[in-house]
Amino acid sequence: MALIIIIGFVGLLLILLSFVTVQQGTVAVITVFGKYKRILSPGLSMKIPFIEKVYKKISIQNRSVELGFQAVTIDQANVNFTAMLLYAVINQNEESIKNVAFKFVDEKNLMQALVRSIEGSVRAFVATKKQSEVLSLRRDIVEAVKEQLDVMLEEWGYHLLDLQLNDITFDEEVMRSMAKVVASNNLKAAAENEGQALLITRTKAAEAEGNFIKISATAEKEAAQMRGRGIALFREEVAHGMAEAAKKMQESNLDTSLILFSMWTEAIKNFAEQGNGNIIFLDGSVEGMDKTMKQMMALNQRQATKK
Repeated sequence: MALIIIIGFVGLLLILLSFVTVQQGTVAVITVFGKYKRILSPGLSMKIPFIEKVYKKISIQNRSVELGFQAVTIDQANVNFTAMLLYAVINQNEESIKNVAFKFVDEKNLMQALVRSIEGSVRAFVATKKQSEVLSLRRDIVEAVKEQLDVMLEEWGYHLLDLQLNDITFDEEVMRSMAKVVASNNLKAAAENEGQALLITRTKAAEAEGNFIKISATAEKEAAQMRGRGIALFREEVAHGMAEAAKKMQESNLDTSLILFSMWTEAIKNFAEQGNGNIIFLDGSVEGMDKTMKQMMALNQRQATKK
């Protein structure tokens, strides 16, 4: 009876040891006496007790690691990097899983090789650049590192999903000098912008003044033309009126010089009324008036001849 119980207990133990549970997002590597045998997918699987052994369970989910390191530029400036690495097993193919399981002794050695490889790639790239170029080459650094790591990681059974350079900083002394350079460049740009604004303002003012002068000259020209036409029409009407008056006086056997005398007295009257206190010197002698009358008669005859 005791033997039956022992046999039953051993059989139950063998049955329990024959089942293996593999979690979702994980695969199990089975070995037989230390040699690779097969891969178990997620779920409940069976193995041969004491012969088949679960060598390692490998996560096929994405993994991330954050690392910080320092590099030196070609002009001897220290650059501090903070990076985030995202990677995963390439696929669930047998060859890829075997590489992941057997390339490294453990996870620690894998991470050490991975981190050192990334640091070496970044340092090799930065060593060929000046410190003033590094900040603007973030994407180029990432592309250069990914290009070098992809082939190496594939040999290990992994794939680099993403590499982000979250922070790029320099030593304090370098940061101060860069701040001075930025400040001086900003001042230079501000001075150039101010000069351009002043040039534009003065140019626009000159254009406005030129347009104003042009418009004023045009308006003055038109006004002068209008005044000239007005004066010409006035003179024409005066001449026409004088001619009519002279004709009437001749028909009435009157001396036409009375018209000129009347114009002379009207002119003196206007001088007195519109003078605004100004002094006007006129020759009031008989000889002076006679001379003026003769000049007006000669002018009247010349206009009549032209007409």
